Amino acid sequence: MVGTYRIRRAGSAVTALLAGVLMMPAPAQAAPISPTQLNAADMLLFNGVRQAGLWEIPAGQMAADRGSGDKVRNVGTMIAEQHVQLDQLVVDAANQLGASIPSTPTAEQQGWLTEMQNASGARFDQIFVTRLRAAHGKIFPVIGAVRASTRNPVVRKLADQANVFVMNHMQMLESTGMVQYEKLPPAALPPAQDTSGLAIAEANTGIAPPVSMLTLWIVVLLAVGVGGITGLRVLRGRFRSA
Repeated sequence: MVGTYRIRRAGSAVTALLAGVLMMPAPAQAAPISPTQLNAADMLLFNGVRQAGLWEIPAGQMAADRGSGDKVRNVGTMIAEQHVQLDQLVVDAANQLGASIPSTPTAEQQGWLTEMQNASGARFDQIFVTRLRAAHGKIFPVIGAVRASTRNPVVRKLADQANVFVMNHMQMLESTGMVQYEKLPPAALPPAQDTSGLAIAEANTGIAPPVSMLTLWIVVLLAVGVGGITGLRVLRGRFRSA
């Protein structure tokens, strides 16, 4: 009787242990990213659009004043005016999200403005068209990449707006007939994606495992429980044979 009581008591303990595990609260899931949190790609868009306006507004105004023909002067006027609008959009979006954005163009952009200031006539026109179209071509893929991946609705809206302006400006610059397509460098493409098993494993490093910790604990304790029950059966057989 004592042996049977001990077996029943041990079995009850295992059952209670398993029930307790099953009733454990699930581990807290990672909180979703707040709409106001910006990652590096989001800020790249903010900074790129902001600095584009900081140098293309004066560049457009310069073309409106110094262009050698009506076409270049008209394009310069429209680009300057539209960049004022786009600049206000990026400033408003940054203020809404509490993001800090540049207040001056980059050194390279300032160099382009100096280059334009030192040119005149047809040479000025060519520099204006070439520099601005190349700059728009650089920000274009950034807009697309951020638009496709951002989790922030404000950034997504800004990308939509910037895309319209950039495409329009590229078409206006091309309408001058001065884009030297034969001199354009080939597109810079990223390296082919490595889909080997090692690359996939490395890419998943740091990502939350597909099995939750609760599930892992349940599996471990079930295994312990099964082992305990098996041991109890062995002990019961020994008591009966005693």
